[in-house]
Amino acid sequence: MGIKTVKFGGSSLADAEHFRRVAEIVRADPARRYVVASAPGKRNPDDTKVTDMLYRCYEKARAREDITGDFERIAERYQTIIRELGLDFDISGELAYICDGINHHTGRDFAASRGEYLSSLILAKYLRYDFIDAESVIFFKDNGAFDSEKTHHVLQEELKQHERAVIPGFYGVMPNGTIKTFSRGGSDVTGSIVAEAAEAELYENWTDVSGCLMADPRIVDNPRPIRTVTYRELRELSYMGASVLHEEAIFPVRAAGIPINIRNTNDTSAPGTLIVAGTNEYDAQTVITGIAGKKGFSVITIEKDLMNAEIGLGRKVLDVLEDNEISFEHLPSGVDTMSVIVASSELEGRREKLIASINRICRPDSIVCEDGLALLAVVGRGMVKARGTAARVFDAISGAGVNIRMIDQGSSELNIIVGVEEKDLERALRAIYREFVKD
Repeated sequence: MGIKTVKFGGSSLADAEHFRRVAEIVRADPARRYVVASAPGKRNPDDTKVTDMLYRCYEKARAREDITGDFERIAERYQTIIRELGLDFDISGELAYICDGINHHTGRDFAASRGEYLSSLILAKYLRYDFIDAESVIFFKDNGAFDSEKTHHVLQEELKQHERAVIPGFYGVMPNGTIKTFSRGGSDVTGSIVAEAAEAELYENWTDVSGCLMADPRIVDNPRPIRTVTYRELRELSYMGASVLHEEAIFPVRAAGIPINIRNTNDTSAPGTLIVAGTNEYDAQTVITGIAGKKGFSVITIEKDLMNAEIGLGRKVLDVLEDNEISFEHLPSGVDTMSVIVASSELEGRREKLIASINRICRPDSIVCEDGLALLAVVGRGMVKARGTAARVFDAISGAGVNIRMIDQGSSELNIIVGVEEKDLERALRAIYREFVKD
């Protein structure tokens, strides 16, 4: 029997009832041997996440304000969970130590990480699993970068000593012994790291949604769930704004080829979304895997007669971007035109200098910079085998009365990127979804 690493988000550990549900899920499959826990999330829309409460305590302590009332509310969250679970477990010493640490400015990351630490202590006690503190097995370098080599060696050896264990997510330790949290992905990153070190056959990421959706539910009503998605497709969708696991949160399991299953704690019967390294299978009916869109782009259009005959012009433009520390998104071009798509935020405070540099070095006939562009990504491994996919995309957008400003498609045919006016993004996305998903 293989090993499964399971991670539970804050919404899955919001209160005692959720702790019970998590325990049922873990116990339902003996392969679920290593559990990564988050800090308790919101119990209702008006509630506050424990991590946010801890950040508030830290900021008040830093301002030399009294944190007694704020910290008592945090302590009560955990004491209530323990009491309602019927546990004989005294964490008063831990709470006193944490409060003292915050008051003595032990560090912002220390304060924030204590939510995961306490959750994991309680969950380990309730499950009767061993507890492994993340600060003993997750390491960062002096420059703040994750130390993957040291972590893998130490964590793998530690896991061999524990048949079953709970590990707090979100944090690790610096060489000087101070706590450091992950900047992106939080507990998702820890879950991936543990899965890789355990050589798990599957990494289950439990949250409050039944997997990834084909489109943003704020734009499309009840979009279909994605049953299977490849890492490459996920990266394309995530980059374009889809609410899925961030690239930084999955790199350890992606490198190891370990599949990820996104599941819903509140609906254990739902299969969720399976994220895999590669597959030849695809939905022949929908063809596409998902659609995502993002606003906030600008297009710099450069025109010059006989541009295609001028060797090195493209390189000069890219050199100017590099000199101004500006990254580009896409480079659609024609015979005598070249367009550079960049995030509008990249141009803040650098627009005039950039345009002046391009004029001086490239001597174009004209250069125009326009804002208000949105990018749409239509992603799907099935597009390479389905004729006419691009035509269907363009027809759907045109049928919605939306003008296409830019088109970009790589030779892999994994995605089609379309640029439209920001005001037309939602309308275009809904039109594409209706074209490919027939309810």
